[in-house]
Amino acid sequence: MNENRPPLPPFTYETAVQKVRAAENGWNTRTPEKIALAYTVDTKWRNRSTFVNGRDEVIAFLQDKWARELDYRLIKEIWAFQDNRIAVRFAYECHDASGQWYRSYGNENWEFDENGWMRFRIASINDLPIDESERKYHWELGPRPEDHPGLTELGL
Repeated sequence: MNENRPPLPPFTYETAVQKVRAAENGWNTRTPEKIALAYTVDTKWRNRSTFVNGRDEVIAFLQDKWARELDYRLIKEIWAFQDNRIAVRFAYECHDASGQWYRSYGNENWEFDENGWMRFRIASINDLPIDESERKYHWELGPRPEDHPGLTELGL
């Protein structure tokens, strides 16, 4: 992996925001094989209480996630950054096979290598059951439209 994945560290506020939005857009595609390409081959994750190592495990993890979390829509927002690290807060909405909707809130800590590939991802997430009428994310499946409010504007 000698090629770069811009923007590259050390991050400025502007480049950290770009990295966050790129990650959000990628996850909103719900395409595990494409998403895995944003991570180093030997990436290490902690997602809740699950530990994931390497791109192949990332793909399997995301396939399983979106088999359960239907109509998934995600918004990420930068929280802090320094050098090659970015912290984000996020919320996503989805429903399970029974039709129960959830809004899941969390924080992620990311660390990137010098070429801009994410090598560590640590995620803490809490799930809140919501009524369908409480949903705030109503765009078509895929990346969030540029004019759709973010977490702060939505009061989340």
